[in-house]
Amino acid sequence: MPDFHASIDIEAEPDTVFDYLVTADGMTAWMGEFATLEPHRGGRFRVDIAGFPIRGEYLEVDRPNRVVVSWGIAGSEDLPPGASLVSFELTAVSGGTRVDLTHTGLPDARVPGHRAGWAHFLPRLKGAGAGHALGPDDWRPLS
Repeated sequence: MPDFHASIDIEAEPDTVFDYLVTADGMTAWMGEFATLEPHRGGRFRVDIAGFPIRGEYLEVDRPNRVVVSWGIAGSEDLPPGASLVSFELTAVSGGTRVDLTHTGLPDARVPGHRAGWAHFLPRLKGAGAGHALGPDDWRPLS
């Protein structure tokens, strides 16, 4: 199972970006239509993205440096809830925050769709984190 890595720089302080990973309003500003988040070790991580019910739990919450969640799709046989891991590393840099995302444990067949999803959603995180209103999101996964 290959890992997926990506990085973005956001024109905002780490504390500001962190809130986009641990609050329902923050999360749905850049990814998903609905979120139920309990940002503490063992707390629920539920985000509905383009009709897919992403389910998992928070494994690590270290404000403002790191968030790690388990990740899967309710009802999926190859990627059930909690089957993969997503980590967000936040580092203060000149002009804002660098976010390093790593997604591990994806089945090979799911990598292209998640790569396309992260390629779409990370720029949205960048915009939302910098305070831009993004408007509705009509992204859909690869078929």
